[in-house]
Amino acid sequence: MGKRVALVLAGCGVFDGSEIHEASAALVHLSRGGAEVKIFAPNIEQRDVVNHLKGSPTEEKRNVLVESARLARGNIQDLSELKAGEFDAVIFPGGFGVAKNLCSWAVDGKNCTVNEHVNATLQAFHSAKKPIGLCCISPVLAAKVFPGCEVTVGQDKNVDGRFPDAETASAIAELGCKHICKNVNESHVDKANKIVTTCAFMCKAPLHEIFDGIGTMVQEVLKLA
Repeated sequence: MGKRVALVLAGCGVFDGSEIHEASAALVHLSRGGAEVKIFAPNIEQRDVVNHLKGSPTEEKRNVLVESARLARGNIQDLSELKAGEFDAVIFPGGFGVAKNLCSWAVDGKNCTVNEHVNATLQAFHSAKKPIGLCCISPVLAAKVFPGCEVTVGQDKNVDGRFPDAETASAIAELGCKHICKNVNESHVDKANKIVTTCAFMCKAPLHEIFDGIGTMVQEVLKLA
């Protein structure tokens, strides 16, 4: 029997939703690992809608669940319907939508609030001692919800200009969590909390290295499941 894994999306597109390459990479590695995957997203309005060609906000209104359905090929459910008891693990790809729609990190940093259904999902899997996988910016969700946990968003210094968001590591530390420095092709396993993280696009790296790093995260999640 393959592991049953829930994948939680935050929209569609790096600047206002889930990072498409990260979501796809996670799905490919889960498929290769023989997992049975169901996809979820909160049924809420996006914080903003960004024109990805120009990189600027528009006046549009879009729904996170509806936009996430693009990535899920229409096969998706409202996050409020996710029951942790039906799954062995949960994975959150990154993208600015995590910091805008799943929580308010993009605006409030370490003082952010976490969406109620996202928080409930994380708490349910954690309480059941089931693994949680997070990549890119999504490890801040664990840092906010589980004080004292260990996560990585890459490096805590902008090494060779490859980690422009290295200050995120400091904010994680200020939340009382331990940031573990890792390269893009690596992941970190917090065995006590069953939290697996990798930096993905928090590092300026070739796409195949990001793909491989997400692969290590998925593999570790499946081992723990």
